[in-house]
Amino acid sequence: MKILVLEPYYGGSHKAFLDGWQALTRHDWTLLTLGANKWKWRMRIAAITFADQSNELVESGYIPDMIFCSDMLNVAEFKGLANPRLKNIPLVVYFHENQITYPKQIESDRDYQFVATNMTTALATDAVWFNSEFHRGEFLDALANFIKIIPNDPPKNVIERIAEKSTVNPPGISMIDRPRDKKPGPMRILWAGRWEHDKNPEDFFAALKVLKEKQIDFRLSVIGENYRNSPEVFAWAKDHFADNIDCWGYQESRSDYEKALCDADIIVSTANHEFFGISVVEAIAAGAYPILPNRLAYPEIVARIDAPDKFLYDGTVKALTRRLFQVAKAYKEGKLWQSNPQCGKIAMRTFEWKNLVSGMDEKLQELCK
Repeated sequence: MKILVLEPYYGGSHKAFLDGWQALTRHDWTLLTLGANKWKWRMRIAAITFADQSNELVESGYIPDMIFCSDMLNVAEFKGLANPRLKNIPLVVYFHENQITYPKQIESDRDYQFVATNMTTALATDAVWFNSEFHRGEFLDALANFIKIIPNDPPKNVIERIAEKSTVNPPGISMIDRPRDKKPGPMRILWAGRWEHDKNPEDFFAALKVLKEKQIDFRLSVIGENYRNSPEVFAWAKDHFADNIDCWGYQESRSDYEKALCDADIIVSTANHEFFGISVVEAIAAGAYPILPNRLAYPEIVARIDAPDKFLYDGTVKALTRRLFQVAKAYKEGKLWQSNPQCGKIAMRTFEWKNLVSGMDEKLQELCK
């Protein structure tokens, strides 16, 4: 089956998703992509660019059986500009994120035009795929509230129309082989995420500050993309935990990133917002013990591990601190994973690409029927 892929933002999780799937798919893919920068302009203009490029393909004799795109594309505009021979081709959109619940420090900064684009895109497609059940539910709930504020004749039955064609299809990972010989020393704590306010780094460092004050020995790695306006707490933490730090900042290569995951004994999240949590899944798959807030998609992720509740805390600094003390004690006694040190890694194989691709390929095939 021939799949035409339209990706306006070919970088980060968007690129990893397509590359991982394409490496194992049984279908024949043709990719049209744009660079991973200036996302607002990608959402505004990509439909024109891809319509022009797709029309050239049609004129050269190429007709796909299916079109697959991400949420960065305005599908309604694309269909309006595309060659008529493409308009009845089944089209699937994958929501990596959305613009109605993507965190804004000031709600008035949210551009509702992008929210409307997400809405019309979901309405204009044949199937809507989300990366987690949490994301699907959050998007539909927020969209229902958005429709309520639309003045004068808001659209009807939007949520029902989108919900009935939406499903959850998590992104895949490549399993990482952890070295058998573990480095000696204290427990190694990893924080992996964008250095932004929605990841709530203040709570993470507040809990670590208590551990340090109580003279609990630990090593620390804090990785992820960082920006000029990253929260000030990172600069404070780099100084305060200088004697504990093993790894700090963005890892330029995949091998450096994987090494940071393999070195970690503990992966901690304090995120207030996350659409899926790929770095957490990859860290657990690499052998790290998760300590995660009981919110977002995290309960979905750890539900695959035996006794999942022990990996979740109530989201407060107090609970996180208490959990870190408990884990530090278990680690010191060699009882971190109890009798089954491989259970996290085994559970995360659910997300391994080779276990996902066949099912996703089949779903595309079914849509074509």
